[in-house]
Amino acid sequence: MLTAVVGINWGDEGKGRMVDLFSAEHEIVVRYQGGNNAGHTVVNERGKFVLNLLPSGILRPGTVNVLGPGMVLDLEHLTNEVAHIREQGVAITPEHLKISDRATICMPYHKMMDILEEDRLADKKFGSTRRGIGPVYADKYMKKTLRTGDLLFPDKLREKLADLVEWKNITVQGYGHEPVSVDEMYAWLEKYAFPWREYLCNTTEYLSAQADAGKSILFEAQLGALRDIDFGIYPYTSSSSTIAAYAPIGAGIPAKRLDSVVGIMKAYSSCVGEGPFVCELFGEEGDRLREAGAEVLGVASIFTYGMQKGLDRLAAANVKNHSLTNFDVIADVAAKQNYIHPNDVARLIQFRNNPSDESWIGGKN
Repeated sequence: MLTAVVGINWGDEGKGRMVDLFSAEHEIVVRYQGGNNAGHTVVNERGKFVLNLLPSGILRPGTVNVLGPGMVLDLEHLTNEVAHIREQGVAITPEHLKISDRATICMPYHKMMDILEEDRLADKKFGSTRRGIGPVYADKYMKKTLRTGDLLFPDKLREKLADLVEWKNITVQGYGHEPVSVDEMYAWLEKYAFPWREYLCNTTEYLSAQADAGKSILFEAQLGALRDIDFGIYPYTSSSSTIAAYAPIGAGIPAKRLDSVVGIMKAYSSCVGEGPFVCELFGEEGDRLREAGAEVLGVASIFTYGMQKGLDRLAAANVKNHSLTNFDVIADVAAKQNYIHPNDVARLIQFRNNPSDESWIGGKN
């Protein structure tokens, strides 16, 4: 059984907690795109965990977790993230975590380029997380990056790195910044990248074999459908494909097809970054909803188009199953503040109590 969990909105829908829940019924959890430019917060019986690169299934001892070839990996961030998770009592071993040998390495100069460009754009900036995601994906498609598999050939790695740095410095110095040092970049690889070599594997072979054996595999998306590079609110998107159709590709098993897609949608919407945001709430009203939902990453917004629009979006994303999060927040705030029509509140309550009863759709109740 191959299942993808994806966000229906701009991200921040609560995918992490749902993947943590679903992972109890899956043997393998795979991250298939993105980098450490977004986080999944999971609160369970073991505590509170903030995950940027690690799949949310990492918190379950019996689950194998995979970082697929569609990802871009800041290995310094991964090192620190794993160290923090281990401090909380979670064991992480090569049997528990597998990293694709085709994943792209996000180098320190990618982060620097991200910052330099955002600063240059000033009030026209895209709202980047400044973690190098856009620049490293751009270099990937120019075939100007290191992949994790390169770490297995250190005798050739330094020469390849030197060629990349020579090319990158043309742009870096164009910003008026001092050139990147090959020695410093290689030292960074030695410290943060080389220790992960024992975790590398061919995820195509591994996941194909597991799928053929009938293992249950859960694919975890980062961000939401409206951040997809091709189908999102371009140019205010991420730099990768966030939709479910990309899951087998980004995981390394393009010949496989999904059996199920679960769309995660919040009862209201929130958005981080720059760009247009439909029905955005400002001032006291926005603050009230943001505080009630603990929305620390962005300004919350209510969709006044009604629940039917939400169902239309689910259908467009080929989602057959869906999960509505933060229902308690919107039901309480909406009822008190009249953010949405009382009939919609009643329909939300009807949906919560009996999700299989579709009479609530389109005001049929």
